[in-house]
Amino acid sequence: MTPSSKPKQVMGLIGWLVVSFIAAGLGAMASVNASAFYGQLAQPEWAPPAWVFGPAWTLLYALMGIAAWLVWRKGGFLANQAALTLFLVQLAINALWSWLFFAWHLGALAFADILLLWLLILATLLAFWRISRPAGALLVPYLLWVSFAAVLCFSVWQLNPQALG
Repeated sequence: MTPSSKPKQVMGLIGWLVVSFIAAGLGAMASVNASAFYGQLAQPEWAPPAWVFGPAWTLLYALMGIAAWLVWRKGGFLANQAALTLFLVQLAINALWSWLFFAWHLGALAFADILLLWLLILATLLAFWRISRPAGALLVPYLLWVSFAAVLCFSVWQLNPQALG
């Protein structure tokens, strides 16, 4: 079904934002004790303060939802199934990272997860770009943030082998 009417467009936007923020919520469930755990870890000097992460991720999840909606608008889910499935898979891998790092304290697996996430974001960005350049462009900040987060994840893991074995 092609999303053509204004109510369908609005519901589509809400739907894709909800999907994105469900992933955020799943990650947040794993991060309930994140500030206490993260605060006790040795961190590189260039690590941002903990308060930066919430606003940054909130903005990124909103951009992700809007990007998916822009792709969905170009013919619906079935017409863009490959790109939107990539999007959903990367959301799941994104949510998994918080569990690996904050809940289960598995530094090596969290780092492997974030590398896979980076590849999936790049693939999603390229797939979205082919369908809607604005949608692809909306994923650029996400890719940049996860690039930074991957380096930070590796550094924190390496500085804390006892806590993130």
